[in-house]
Amino acid sequence: MQNKQWILNSFPVGEIQDNDLILRDSELNAINDGEVLIKNIYLSLDPANRGWMSGRASYVDAMKIGDIMRGGTIGIIKESKNEKYKEGQIVQYQGGWQEYCINEGKGLRLVPQNSGLDLPSFLSVMGMPGITAYFGLLDVLKPMEGETLVVSGAAGAVGSIVSQIAKIKGCNVIGIAGTEEKCNWLLRDLKVDGAINYKTENLKDRLKDLCPNGVDMYFDNVGGEITEAVINRFNIGGRMSICGQISGYNSETVQPGPRNWINILVKRLKVQGFIVFDYQSRAKEAFIDMSKWIAEGKLHHKNHIVDGLENAVSSLKMLFSGENKGKMIVRIAND
Repeated sequence: MQNKQWILNSFPVGEIQDNDLILRDSELNAINDGEVLIKNIYLSLDPANRGWMSGRASYVDAMKIGDIMRGGTIGIIKESKNEKYKEGQIVQYQGGWQEYCINEGKGLRLVPQNSGLDLPSFLSVMGMPGITAYFGLLDVLKPMEGETLVVSGAAGAVGSIVSQIAKIKGCNVIGIAGTEEKCNWLLRDLKVDGAINYKTENLKDRLKDLCPNGVDMYFDNVGGEITEAVINRFNIGGRMSICGQISGYNSETVQPGPRNWINILVKRLKVQGFIVFDYQSRAKEAFIDMSKWIAEGKLHHKNHIVDGLENAVSSLKMLFSGENKGKMIVRIAND
């Protein structure tokens, strides 16, 4: 059998170029005792992919030239020589950018059957973005009813879920996004209290208008100038949850921190970064609550699905141009 795989060919300099990843066919070996053969159905694309391609270690080991591109997947077990898993089971795991994967039975999570949710949902609201949003808001920021929360990247896979959970908890939510369409979606469908198009509006003035009593919490997916503007509106004792810094992921130089960092001292702010892997052992807590909110019609999500593994690179680029409309997912095979 042949297996199509995306291979890291060169470390990107600035924006991802077409030759940084190459698509190749490789021969698929027979599985050994303890292993399973998984056919990947869906591939998750995330801003973190760009950092993994840099050749630098972060919260995971650095990728090397020639490695299969990393990525979260959902797949079906086609063959099993592992007593814990059976043919036909659907699993979520780090399967990489490829059609098939041979796995030793490690890191596999069974996808619930008859849940009422489609499979892509387990890469979005019931997957890594959902867990990230749930704990990054509730565990890190600890919102209280009546507080004001600002979310950057609010129309993205994580930010949109953060915004809705905050509304469920009784917060005043202001979302920042990059198009009028996304801002309208935040206001109309997600029922946030205010939305700012950072590309066309004066962010400083709009934050002042929409947060007249200041900002208590900030969920940061973006970093850079947006974070700097939000810091100026913080109340004393405000809290920041640092989830992502996508504004600097394509930069080859270290991005400077906000120039108004003195406000951390003056306003006694609490700033905490977190990684979703820190909460894997508690993921069930998030799934229980979010399943309930989905069933009650309180939590909505949007998936942007592109067909074909061959389109993975062009789809990843959409995350950085802002063209995606919801969680970016590649459909590798029909489910």
